[in-house]
Amino acid sequence: MAWYADDELWSVFSPVMFSPERAALAAEVVADSPLFAFPAGARVLDQCCGIGLFVVPIARRGYPVTGVDLSPLLLAQAEKACADAGVQARLERSDVLEYVRPGEFDVVLNLFTSFGYFDDPEQNLQVLRNAHASLAPGGQLLVDVLGKEIYAGWVGPPKVVELDDGMVVMRDTVFDGWTRFRTDWTLVRGETAKHASITCFVYSAAELIALFEAAGFADVECFGGFGAEPYDNHAKRLVVRGIRRD
Repeated sequence: MAWYADDELWSVFSPVMFSPERAALAAEVVADSPLFAFPAGARVLDQCCGIGLFVVPIARRGYPVTGVDLSPLLLAQAEKACADAGVQARLERSDVLEYVRPGEFDVVLNLFTSFGYFDDPEQNLQVLRNAHASLAPGGQLLVDVLGKEIYAGWVGPPKVVELDDGMVVMRDTVFDGWTRFRTDWTLVRGETAKHASITCFVYSAAELIALFEAAGFADVECFGGFGAEPYDNHAKRLVVRGIRRD
């Protein structure tokens, strides 16, 4: 079983991965980022929506939004988050490798390093092609990852995150000639420890631009964060935007 299809992993680690702090950050991004200033009524698809961190604030702003994820557990949490917030969204269980709705959306999002999960590079490209096919002409795809240039300065000794009832230790390893990384998670609570490993491709700006163009996107741009900053040595994230022109 692929790691991203393992609901036991999500049940153990989702409270850490999708913390209240991260939810607050997502809401802030949607409210303030110029990259999220979509036209009124834009139909939005959130690939790999998880627990709805972006679905909820996007719906709150009045956009019709669809969230897609493979995990029933995460979708159930997204449904509860929408209900608690008093917003409506369409939530669908599907693999982004297969999810295509021709011309149905004006915006497709893939955020918080949810791109590059598949072991086969062609499958990751297919995710972008599916996004392209699902966009109406003039629509845009926005992908947010930790770029290779940033990751090179970030990876290092294990990182420890203190929790109210324990801690999480994260160890990062780069492999396959700097094309992929693995994060080994250990969650310690009392005398028990849970382990999980996540693998993902890591892309430079040039590599991700080339993938966008191979998938059919035009006018591809890179940003160093959700504030639309330049992608330079001060960048915190790699955010890439492309347009479907045909």
